[in-house]
Amino acid sequence: APNGYGGVQVSPANEHNVFNDQRSWMERYGPISYILTTRSGNEAAFADMSRRCNAVGVRIYVDVVFNHMTGSGDTGSAGSRVNLATRDYPAVPYSAEHFNPSCNIYSWNDPIQVRNCELLGLPDLNQGNEWVRTKIADFLNRLIDLGVAGFRVDAMKHMWPGDLEVIWGRLKNLNVNYGFAANSRPFVVGEVIAGYSLQNDGFLA
Repeated sequence: APNGYGGVQVSPANEHNVFNDQRSWMERYGPISYILTTRSGNEAAFADMSRRCNAVGVRIYVDVVFNHMTGSGDTGSAGSRVNLATRDYPAVPYSAEHFNPSCNIYSWNDPIQVRNCELLGLPDLNQGNEWVRTKIADFLNRLIDLGVAGFRVDAMKHMWPGDLEVIWGRLKNLNVNYGFAANSRPFVVGEVIAGYSLQNDGFLA
Protein backbone atom coordinates (compact mmCIF):
# COMPACT_ATOMS: atom_id res chain seq x y z
CA ALA A 1 0.00 0.00 0.00
CA PRO A 2 2.72 2.58 0.76
CA ASN A 3 4.08 1.99 -2.74
CA GLY A 4 0.76 2.80 -4.36
CA TYR A 5 -0.59 -0.66 -5.09
CA GLY A 6 -4.37 -0.79 -5.07
CA GLY A 7 -4.82 -4.52 -5.57
CA VAL A 8 -3.17 -7.90 -5.88
CA GLN A 9 -4.09 -11.06 -7.77
CA VAL A 10 -3.59 -14.20 -5.73
CA SER A 11 -3.20 -17.79 -6.87
CA PRO A 12 -6.18 -20.19 -6.81
CA ALA A 13 -7.37 -20.46 -3.21
CA ASN A 14 -9.13 -23.82 -3.38
CA GLU A 15 -7.87 -27.35 -2.80
CA HIS A 16 -5.64 -28.64 -5.61
CA ASN A 17 -3.80 -31.83 -6.44
CA VAL A 18 -0.31 -32.39 -5.08
CA PHE A 19 2.53 -33.42 -7.40
CA ASN A 20 4.55 -35.22 -4.74
CA ASP A 21 7.83 -33.28 -4.30
CA GLN A 22 7.71 -31.43 -7.61
CA ARG A 23 5.43 -28.63 -6.36
CA SER A 24 4.86 -27.34 -9.88
CA TRP A 25 2.79 -24.18 -10.32
CA MET A 26 0.50 -26.35 -12.46
CA GLU A 27 -0.85 -28.25 -9.47
CA ARG A 28 -2.80 -25.18 -8.39
CA TYR A 29 -4.80 -25.37 -11.64
CA GLY A 30 -5.97 -28.92 -10.98
CA PRO A 31 -8.89 -28.48 -8.54
CA ILE A 32 -9.86 -31.33 -6.25
CA SER A 33 -12.49 -29.41 -4.29
CA TYR A 34 -13.55 -25.89 -3.35
CA ILE A 35 -12.21 -26.21 0.19
CA LEU A 36 -10.07 -23.14 0.88
CA THR A 37 -6.88 -25.00 1.72
CA THR A 38 -3.84 -24.85 -0.55
CA ARG A 39 -0.07 -25.11 -0.25
CA SER A 40 -0.22 -21.41 0.73
CA GLY A 41 -2.45 -21.94 3.75
CA ASN A 42 -5.99 -22.57 4.93
CA GLU A 43 -9.17 -20.49 5.05
CA ALA A 44 -8.14 -18.77 8.28
CA ALA A 45 -4.86 -17.66 6.69
CA PHE A 46 -6.68 -16.41 3.59
CA ALA A 47 -9.17 -14.48 5.75
CA ASP A 48 -6.31 -12.87 7.69
CA MET A 49 -4.53 -11.85 4.48
CA SER A 50 -7.74 -10.38 3.08
CA ARG A 51 -8.50 -8.45 6.26
CA ARG A 52 -5.02 -6.94 6.45
CA CYS A 53 -4.87 -6.02 2.76
CA ASN A 54 -8.32 -4.46 2.66
CA ALA A 55 -7.58 -2.46 5.82
CA VAL A 56 -4.89 -0.55 3.93
CA GLY A 57 -6.81 -0.23 0.66
CA VAL A 58 -5.27 -3.16 -1.23
CA ARG A 59 -8.02 -5.16 -2.90
CA ILE A 60 -7.82 -8.92 -3.48
CA TYR A 61 -8.56 -10.57 -6.84
CA VAL A 62 -8.54 -14.37 -6.83
CA ASP A 63 -7.54 -16.58 -9.73
CA VAL A 64 -10.39 -19.10 -9.92
CA VAL A 65 -10.53 -22.42 -11.80
CA PHE A 66 -13.90 -23.99 -12.51
CA ASN A 67 -13.77 -25.00 -16.17
CA HIS A 68 -12.43 -28.38 -15.10
CA MET A 69 -11.21 -30.55 -12.24
CA THR A 70 -7.83 -32.20 -11.84
CA GLY A 71 -6.87 -34.91 -14.29
CA SER A 72 -3.96 -36.29 -12.27
CA GLY A 73 -3.11 -37.35 -8.76
CA ASP A 74 -5.47 -38.75 -6.16
CA THR A 75 -4.93 -36.59 -3.05
CA GLY A 76 -5.47 -32.90 -2.52
CA SER A 77 -3.86 -30.16 -0.46
CA ALA A 78 -6.63 -30.52 2.15
CA GLY A 79 -6.32 -34.30 2.20
CA SER A 80 -9.34 -35.02 0.00
CA ARG A 81 -9.20 -38.07 -2.25
CA VAL A 82 -10.48 -38.45 -5.82
CA ASN A 83 -11.13 -41.31 -8.23
CA LEU A 84 -10.14 -40.13 -11.69
CA ALA A 85 -11.34 -43.30 -13.41
CA THR A 86 -14.92 -42.70 -12.28
CA ARG A 87 -14.71 -38.88 -12.18
CA ASP A 88 -15.58 -38.91 -8.52
CA TYR A 89 -14.63 -35.82 -6.49
CA PRO A 90 -16.42 -36.47 -3.19
CA ALA A 91 -15.23 -33.34 -1.37
CA VAL A 92 -17.35 -31.13 -3.69
CA PRO A 93 -19.12 -33.52 -4.44
CA TYR A 94 -18.95 -34.05 -8.21
CA SER A 95 -19.46 -37.32 -10.06
CA ALA A 96 -19.50 -38.37 -13.73
CA GLU A 97 -22.92 -36.81 -14.37
CA HIS A 98 -21.50 -33.34 -13.71
CA PHE A 99 -18.99 -33.48 -16.57
CA ASN A 100 -19.23 -33.21 -20.33
CA PRO A 101 -18.52 -36.43 -22.25
CA SER A 102 -14.83 -37.00 -22.81
CA CYS A 103 -13.53 -35.65 -26.12
CA ASN A 104 -10.48 -33.87 -27.50
CA ILE A 105 -10.20 -30.38 -28.99
CA TYR A 106 -9.05 -30.69 -32.59
CA SER A 107 -10.32 -27.38 -33.98
CA TRP A 108 -9.75 -24.23 -31.94
CA ASN A 109 -12.25 -22.41 -34.16
CA ASP A 110 -15.06 -24.82 -33.30
CA PRO A 111 -16.87 -23.34 -30.26
CA ILE A 112 -18.57 -26.65 -29.45
CA GLN A 113 -15.26 -28.49 -29.22
CA VAL A 114 -13.55 -25.67 -27.34
CA ARG A 115 -16.33 -25.38 -24.76
CA ASN A 116 -17.49 -28.99 -24.39
CA CYS A 117 -14.28 -30.99 -24.82
CA GLU A 118 -11.31 -31.40 -22.51
CA LEU A 119 -8.62 -28.75 -22.29
CA LEU A 120 -5.31 -30.63 -22.07
CA GLY A 121 -7.20 -33.76 -21.04
CA LEU A 122 -8.69 -32.16 -17.91
CA PRO A 123 -12.21 -33.41 -16.97
CA ASP A 124 -14.53 -30.71 -18.33
CA LEU A 125 -17.27 -29.54 -15.99
CA ASN A 126 -20.71 -28.88 -17.47
CA GLN A 127 -21.62 -25.39 -16.26
CA GLY A 128 -25.09 -25.90 -17.76
CA ASN A 129 -25.75 -28.46 -15.02
CA GLU A 130 -27.68 -26.90 -12.11
CA TRP A 131 -25.63 -28.67 -9.44
CA VAL A 132 -22.38 -27.47 -11.01
CA ARG A 133 -23.66 -23.90 -11.25
CA THR A 134 -24.67 -23.96 -7.61
CA LYS A 135 -21.33 -25.31 -6.41
CA ILE A 136 -19.37 -22.75 -8.44
CA ALA A 137 -21.52 -19.85 -7.24
CA ASP A 138 -21.24 -21.03 -3.63
CA PHE A 139 -17.45 -21.16 -3.98
CA LEU A 140 -17.21 -17.66 -5.42
CA ASN A 141 -19.66 -16.26 -2.87
CA ARG A 142 -17.57 -17.69 -0.03
CA LEU A 143 -14.62 -15.72 -1.37
CA ILE A 144 -16.80 -12.60 -1.57
CA ASP A 145 -17.78 -13.15 2.06
CA LEU A 146 -14.06 -13.14 2.86
CA GLY A 147 -13.58 -9.72 1.30
CA VAL A 148 -12.36 -10.31 -2.23
CA ALA A 149 -13.03 -7.65 -4.87
CA GLY A 150 -13.22 -9.91 -7.89
CA PHE A 151 -11.90 -12.80 -9.92
CA ARG A 152 -9.54 -13.72 -12.73
CA VAL A 153 -11.29 -16.67 -14.42
CA ASP A 154 -8.99 -19.35 -15.77
CA ALA A 155 -9.81 -20.79 -19.23
CA MET A 156 -12.85 -18.55 -19.66
CA LYS A 157 -13.22 -19.13 -23.40
CA HIS A 158 -13.71 -22.85 -22.69
CA MET A 159 -17.09 -22.19 -21.03
CA TRP A 160 -20.37 -21.10 -22.61
CA PRO A 161 -21.10 -17.37 -22.14
CA GLY A 162 -24.73 -18.08 -21.30
CA ASP A 163 -23.73 -20.44 -18.49
CA LEU A 164 -21.30 -17.88 -17.11
CA GLU A 165 -23.99 -15.19 -17.15
CA VAL A 166 -26.16 -17.39 -14.94
CA ILE A 167 -23.29 -17.88 -12.49
CA TRP A 168 -22.44 -14.15 -12.42
CA GLY A 169 -26.10 -13.41 -11.70
CA ARG A 170 -25.90 -15.53 -8.55
CA LEU A 171 -22.94 -13.72 -7.06
CA LYS A 172 -23.39 -11.56 -3.99
CA ASN A 173 -22.56 -7.89 -3.87
CA LEU A 174 -19.14 -7.14 -2.42
CA ASN A 175 -18.91 -7.29 1.36
CA VAL A 176 -19.43 -3.82 2.85
CA ASN A 177 -17.58 -4.94 5.99
CA TYR A 178 -14.37 -4.66 3.97
CA GLY A 179 -14.97 -1.07 2.90
CA PHE A 180 -16.83 -1.66 -0.36
CA ALA A 181 -19.70 0.67 -1.19
CA ALA A 182 -23.20 -0.78 -0.92
CA ASN A 183 -24.35 -2.69 -4.02
CA SER A 184 -20.83 -2.92 -5.47
CA ARG A 185 -20.44 -5.88 -7.84
CA PRO A 186 -17.39 -8.14 -8.13
CA PHE A 187 -14.96 -7.38 -10.95
CA VAL A 188 -14.45 -10.31 -13.34
CA VAL A 189 -11.77 -10.73 -15.99
CA GLY A 190 -11.30 -13.82 -18.13
CA GLU A 191 -8.12 -15.53 -19.26
CA VAL A 192 -7.87 -16.30 -22.98
CA ILE A 193 -4.68 -18.00 -24.15
CA ALA A 194 -3.06 -16.17 -27.07
CA GLY A 195 -2.84 -18.05 -30.34
CA TYR A 196 -6.32 -19.53 -30.27
CA SER A 197 -9.54 -17.77 -31.16
CA LEU A 198 -13.28 -18.11 -31.29
CA GLN A 199 -14.99 -15.86 -33.79
CA ASN A 200 -17.94 -13.57 -33.13
CA ASP A 201 -18.53 -14.39 -29.49
CA GLY A 202 -16.66 -11.71 -27.58
CA PHE A 203 -13.91 -14.08 -26.45
CA LEU A 204 -11.06 -13.44 -28.89
CA ALA A 205 -7.44 -14.29 -28.26
